[in-house]
Amino acid sequence: MLNGFAKALKEVFLGLTLYGPLQDLQVKSLHHEHAFMVVTIGDLVGLSVFQPYYSLRLLPYAVPHVKTWERRLLRERDITDQVKDVD
Repeated sequence: MLNGFAKALKEVFLGLTLYGPLQDLQVKSLHHEHAFMVVTIGDLVGLSVFQPYYSLRLLPYAVPHVKTWERRLLRERDITDQVKDVD
């Protein structure tokens, strides 16, 4: 009983102190991943940032994340959609 209470108290304390910074880190990580994917696969959509040689060198690191990146991009909503939901 006391062990469960200590664990719950620890989780509450961690949630109060670290939840905000961890959320910010997740958002920044997603932004960095979007930038990496645009730099790497931007040639496919007509946005040439690097020379194709460098894009091909980075491609093996990007291929496993293409499906999830595409799903995340298609799931994002416009700001006008968020305004409609408020009404």
